[in-house]
Amino acid sequence: MSASNDSTAAKDPRGWRTSPPRPGMQRLIAPWEYHHLRVFGGTRIAGGGIAAAAGVVCLRYRVYGWAAFFLTLAALNLAGGYWYITIARSASARPSAWRADAPGSHTS
Repeated sequence: MSASNDSTAAKDPRGWRTSPPRPGMQRLIAPWEYHHLRVFGGTRIAGGGIAAAAGVVCLRYRVYGWAAFFLTLAALNLAGGYWYITIARSASARPSAWRADAPGSHTS
């Protein structure tokens, strides 16, 4: 009936595909995590601290296999959290013209 109506075309249900392109390794971060890097970075650091505490407890009980597992998990989470927060800091230091959603980047 309404073949000439463009609004009936299938729309992309995921709005994150229209987010600005990210360079290199930052493409590994899920888009919904990328929009909240500080929150997920802090969560990873907190999880890394908990895993490190579990690793230390395992070392005290001389369960070295589990200690290695938890300490490896802690190191990866701490490194990932640091990476996320570093990306968030560098993105906030860029000029607002780079980010379309930044305050002050109004296009007329």
